[in-house]
Amino acid sequence: MTVSAKPSLKTLKPEEVTYYALNNEINIPVNGQIPLNKDKEALAAFLKENVQPNTVQFPTLKDRLDYLTTHDYYEKAMLDKYSLAFMTKLNDHLHAQDFHFKSFMAAYKFYAQYALKTDDNAYYLEDFTDRVFANALYFADGNEDLAFALGDEMIHQRYQAATPSFLNAGRARRGELVSCFLLQITDDMNSIGRAINSALELSRIGGGVGLTLSNLREAGAPIKGIDGAASGVLPVMKLLEDSFSYSNQLGQRQGAGVVYLNVFHPDIISFLGAKKENADEKYRVKTLSLGVIVPDKFYELIKADADMYLFSPQSVEREYGEPFSYVDITKEYDNMVANPAIKKTKIRARDLENEISKLQQESGYPYVVNIDTANNASPIAGKIIMSNLCSEIMQVQVPSAINNKQEYDVMGSDVSCNLGSTNIPNLMTSPDFGQSVEAMVRALTYVTDHSNIDVVPSVQHGNELAHSIGLGAMGLHTYFALNHMYYGDEEALDFTNIYFLLLNYYTLKASNKIAKERGQVFHNFEASKYADGSYFDKYIDEAWAPKTAKVLGLFKDIHIPTQADWAALRDDVMATGLYHQNRLAVAPNGSISYINDTSASLQPIVNRIEDRQEKKIGTIYYPAPGLANDNMKYYQSAYDIDMRKEIDVYAAAQQHVDQSMSLTFFMRSTIPAGLYPWKDGRTTKMTTRDLNILRNYAHHKGIKSIYYIRTYTDDQEEIGSNACESCSI
Repeated sequence: MTVSAKPSLKTLKPEEVTYYALNNEINIPVNGQIPLNKDKEALAAFLKENVQPNTVQFPTLKDRLDYLTTHDYYEKAMLDKYSLAFMTKLNDHLHAQDFHFKSFMAAYKFYAQYALKTDDNAYYLEDFTDRVFANALYFADGNEDLAFALGDEMIHQRYQAATPSFLNAGRARRGELVSCFLLQITDDMNSIGRAINSALELSRIGGGVGLTLSNLREAGAPIKGIDGAASGVLPVMKLLEDSFSYSNQLGQRQGAGVVYLNVFHPDIISFLGAKKENADEKYRVKTLSLGVIVPDKFYELIKADADMYLFSPQSVEREYGEPFSYVDITKEYDNMVANPAIKKTKIRARDLENEISKLQQESGYPYVVNIDTANNASPIAGKIIMSNLCSEIMQVQVPSAINNKQEYDVMGSDVSCNLGSTNIPNLMTSPDFGQSVEAMVRALTYVTDHSNIDVVPSVQHGNELAHSIGLGAMGLHTYFALNHMYYGDEEALDFTNIYFLLLNYYTLKASNKIAKERGQVFHNFEASKYADGSYFDKYIDEAWAPKTAKVLGLFKDIHIPTQADWAALRDDVMATGLYHQNRLAVAPNGSISYINDTSASLQPIVNRIEDRQEKKIGTIYYPAPGLANDNMKYYQSAYDIDMRKEIDVYAAAQQHVDQSMSLTFFMRSTIPAGLYPWKDGRTTKMTTRDLNILRNYAHHKGIKSIYYIRTYTDDQEEIGSNACESCSI
């Protein structure tokens, strides 16, 4: 190895380099135009001044791998699965693809957050191609053909593993491959104690944790054998927030969690109030995220402007013999109202609706999970009761029973998130769309097979039963703009529909192929709609094909499955099953979308030139990926797009996605004239009515969940901006 005599990364000072200044010049118009060339100049300067002098060089691949294993940087067991000849062939192939970052932000983010460095953080030990090399070897688990295929997908940025997977693959001293979990709490102290312990442990390993409190008895409910009353969900929320704050990876990151509560829970108003600025400090939660579980019955009562009853979980569980979360409130609502054994209180449904909107205006919370929409669409036997920190994971769960020794009398099932993402503009250029998707499914299968969260046995158990994965997508707005489509127009919806139909079809084919190879299916497959074939009816009963000439042209080189193809797939699945209980989920994309030089997730871009605040550095400007004079008008800001168009785009995808998608609303505190027809003749200020209308529209369109509400204020501040990277792709 050789190390440059020039200053190391530790001694490199911002004032000694030119790339920050060059990047900042993007924000200074030249002859009325954005000087996009300054970003290219900043990228070149960054590579020259930062990367090249501070990267450790090796004479040969063998020398490099020997050094990395000897010094405990790479896992020797991973390399031992391959011959040096094969690794040399793969390495040569990857370097021959001549990968280059397209923006300063992409390179900066990669080297700041993902590239392996020496133990003293003074020098880089990897470039992007090296990181792809390690990922391909690691996730292929000794399979040379798969390693080559995965390397090809990742070096061309058609596939992006989730941040913890991409970052940790192949490292000898690595963190977990997953960092997103769903836990449920039942109405007893043993379960509450176990949940707090689990939150501590999962936060320690870097996890973002979702928990549902819906089963807990409300404030004032009686406690058997004790002369007193329960304190409700607020103290548990505070305990969880303190747990996440305490278990913060030695101060490296803030622990992150979200708590969910059903809107029919008696503590719902105080639950929402705990996030308000003027809340009692004893119960105010500052860093804990909030989400609400919303059954269809709530929308019915809102529409009728009716009163709604809130039901005591304790009495509901006593009557129905199962925790509150597992009772179908929409179906049982009238029976529960009429049952004198169920304790209940009454509020006005629209008052609660307005409380939700007020808090969303103030803080961006709560997330909304349309729980009946999720369950009605689910092909899996069992009950979805909640979601995760980013609202895209929806999987069936089973409650645990924990005894006084904190042991499991009944081992339930909770959830870990095994995520990855397609890069839409790049996957659309794949030489074989189906083969690309199969390679991605196999990479994610490695993650679920090798995830071993033994500190929370219910999560470990759920993962072992389900083998669930969540393949998603990023770069949708980028693809629209590059192909001169406006976000949310007819062609955009047409494209979204077909793209996600293809992801559904080819992930099903891959899962079925893996099930055949292994002779193994996910737990309780035989009770699913896959097993009886009914899941496939909508694809067999009608032809799914592009409706517009442009989209037909975009897919001209990609096979779109026919009704006969779907029928054949149905027969294969009924005969030999599926390995994965769940396959698709669209997460929000954090820093990883910058590295992919594409727009985040399925949402519209926020700005044509984004200004991002980086710690210790200041502002870095990031031009929208692919931005050019000929497509600039198609890069509309999310804040200037009717959010019903965004809902329509997500709905076009949701009909093919078995889990959910992180859908963020973007609102201005002063609404542009003509954006929403119901504003005509009314105030231009955003009101709770606007959010009420949009949430109801999303429910009507089959949206399963709503993530943040981001509001751009008149003083150019953002409320509800997502700073969480815990389970982002």
